[in-house]
Amino acid sequence: MTKQLGIIFLILFFSIGNLNAQIDKNSPLFLELKKQDSIFFERGFNNCDIAYLEKTVTDNLKFYHDNGGFQDKKLFLERTKQNICGNPNQKPIRKVIESSLEVFPLYNNGELYGAIQTGEHQFFIREKGKEDAIGGQAKFTTVWTKKDGNWMMSDVLSYDHGNPKSEVVDNIEQLLKDNHIPTLGLGVIEDGKLTQIKVYGTLNGKTSASYNSLFNVASLTKPVTAMTVLRLVSLGKWNLDEPLYKYWTDPDIAKDARNKKLTTRLILSHQTGFPNWRWMNKDNKLNFEFDPGTKYQYSGEGFEYLRKAIENKFHKSLEELAKEFVFQPLGMNDTSYIWNEKKDADRIVIGYDKDGKAYDIVKNKTASAADDLTTSVEDYSKFLIAIMNNELLSNSVFEAMKTNQVQTKKDKYFGLGFEIYDLGNNEIALSHGGSDKGVNTIVFLLPKTKQGLVIFTNVDDGYNVYRPLIKKYLGSKGDKIIDIETK
Repeated sequence: MTKQLGIIFLILFFSIGNLNAQIDKNSPLFLELKKQDSIFFERGFNNCDIAYLEKTVTDNLKFYHDNGGFQDKKLFLERTKQNICGNPNQKPIRKVIESSLEVFPLYNNGELYGAIQTGEHQFFIREKGKEDAIGGQAKFTTVWTKKDGNWMMSDVLSYDHGNPKSEVVDNIEQLLKDNHIPTLGLGVIEDGKLTQIKVYGTLNGKTSASYNSLFNVASLTKPVTAMTVLRLVSLGKWNLDEPLYKYWTDPDIAKDARNKKLTTRLILSHQTGFPNWRWMNKDNKLNFEFDPGTKYQYSGEGFEYLRKAIENKFHKSLEELAKEFVFQPLGMNDTSYIWNEKKDADRIVIGYDKDGKAYDIVKNKTASAADDLTTSVEDYSKFLIAIMNNELLSNSVFEAMKTNQVQTKKDKYFGLGFEIYDLGNNEIALSHGGSDKGVNTIVFLLPKTKQGLVIFTNVDDGYNVYRPLIKKYLGSKGDKIIDIETK
C-alpha cells in the first residue's frame, strides 16, 4: 500500500471512531452487508443501473482509487457511465472473492450506525466471443451507513490493483465452462436471509444476463401453486381433504368412481394415480393407473386438475389467486404463470439443448399449475425465505406441509408441494426440481439451519453442476442430500 493510502486509512479511522473486532460471518450484520455488496455491484456496476448506484451512495460520497484519484459522487457516476458502461462490447464485470470479506461494526454511544466492509474482488472483461476473460484484481474497503433504514455507501477505497491471483479465480466460472452451461442463476440463503444473487452468462448467447434476468423454471412452478393453495387452506377458504369432484371432474374420468377419492392432499403429495401427463398415453386421455392414495407417482396432471377445481370454486384464474395471496404479499414482482411480451422479452434467458441449439421461448397465455413459471433468482429466493420463516401459512398447515405424506425412496418423502430429505438428528431438507427442454432447476431449504439454495440453468444437462454447487453451499448437509439421492 502506498504511503498516501496509509494516511487516508488513518484519517478514515479517526473520523469514524474506534473499530470493533471483525464480526462472525454468520451474523445478521455480516450477511446483510454481504447481500448489499452483491446487489450493488451485480445490479449497479455489472449491469450499469446508474439510477440504482445514484440512490445507493450518499450525496457526500468519498471514493479513493489508487490509480484514478479522488472522486466525489458526481465524478464517480460520470466515470462509471463513461469507463464502465461506455463500451458494451468490452464490459468490465466485478465479482467478489467471498472468502476475503470482513465486516467491522461502527457504534456511537452503543448504537450501531454503520459498518466497514473489506475484501478483495476480481474484474472480468466481457468481450464478444470471449466471455468473462479475467482482467485484474484489487482490494476494497467500504464504509456503509444507515439512512432512513437503508444501507448506503459513504466512503470507498479501491486499491492494490494488479494482475489476478490464479489460485482465487472463482471456480464456478470454470465449472460452467467445463460443463458447457450457458447461463446460471444462483441464490444463496444464510440465516434466513438472501445473501447472494449471482447470474452468470448471457440471455441469448450475446447479451450479458443481469441479476434480475428471468428464467423459465419448469416444475419449480408446482411449489408456488402448492403454497397458493395452502394459503387458501390456512385462511379457511379451502379444505385439504375435501373431495375435488364438488368443484371439478375431468370428462376423461367422469365414469370412474375413483375420481371421488381425489383431494388436495393427494394431489400435492403426488398420490393421485394419474400419469405425469395424459399425452403420454396412446389415446391422449387422462386415466387412473392405480387407486388414489395407495402409492406415489409424480404427476403434473394432478396439479392441473387442482387448478381447474380452485378456479371453478373462486371464479378467479390461478394467476389472479397467486398474485393476491403470494406474489404481492412477498413482493414477487417478476414472477408470473403467463407470458408478458412487454415485460419479459428483454430479460428472458433462452434455453438450449446439450449441443447448443436454442429452443423456442414458451409463451403461455393461460396458467399451468405444474410448469413454465417465469421468475427471477431474487423472487424465488424471497418465496423460499417466506416458506422458511412461515410468513404465509397457519402453524398447523405449515407443519402438514413439511410432514412426510408418502415415501419415494429410502430417507426421502413427499410432503405437501415439496420433497423431504431426512438428514437424521431430527433435521430435514425441503426440495423441488424442474426439468424441461432447455431447463434444469433445483432448490433446497434447510429449516433448522435457515440455509437455502436456488440453482437455475438453461440447458438440457444443466443438472451436471448440481452436485458441486450443493456441496459448496450446503456443506455436510449437502453431502447427506447427495448420499440419499444417489443410493
